[in-house]
Amino acid sequence: MHDAAMQWVRERAPLDALAVLDLGGRDVNGTPRALFETAEVYRVLDIAPGPGVDIVEDAATWVPDRAYDVVVCTEVFEHTSAWRDLMRTAWSALRPGGVFVATMAGPLRAPHSAVDGGQVRPGEHYANIEPTQLEVWLQMCGFAGVLVDLAGVDVRCRAVRP
Repeated sequence: MHDAAMQWVRERAPLDALAVLDLGGRDVNGTPRALFETAEVYRVLDIAPGPGVDIVEDAATWVPDRAYDVVVCTEVFEHTSAWRDLMRTAWSALRPGGVFVATMAGPLRAPHSAVDGGQVRPGEHYANIEPTQLEVWLQMCGFAGVLVDLAGVDVRCRAVRP
C-alpha cells in the first residue's frame, strides 16, 4: 500500500471506528491497520492466506458475519474482475451510517501484480479502474455521499451506507 493510499484512508475514514473490515487486506506492501488504533475488531478478509489475514474467502461472494463501522479496500479493485461484487460486499457489511473507503489503480497506472507488486503473472487479472464507472457502481449499490477522486494514477473513493 503506497503512501498516497494510506493518506487517503487517514483523511477519509473515521479512525475512531470500533469495527473495521479490510477487504483484500493481505499485507503485500503495507496495511492501514495501524490507523485504527481504537478498533475493537479489525478483520482482514483475503482470497489467500498471508500476513494479517483473518478470513480466507473470496470477498466477491463472502457473506458478512457482522456489521462494521468502516470497510476499507486498498489497492485491490484492479486485481479482480469482480470489483463490483466487492462493493456489494462492502455495502452489506456496513452498518447504516458506516463508511466505505477504497483506493485503486487509475487509468494511467502501470500494471502490477497482486502477489508482490512486480510484473503481472500469466493468468493474473489486471485492469485499471475508470473513475466514472466506479462512481456509477457505488450509486447503484445504494451508497450515498459518494466521493470519487482521481489523483495522478490513483483513483480513490469514500461513500456512506445510508
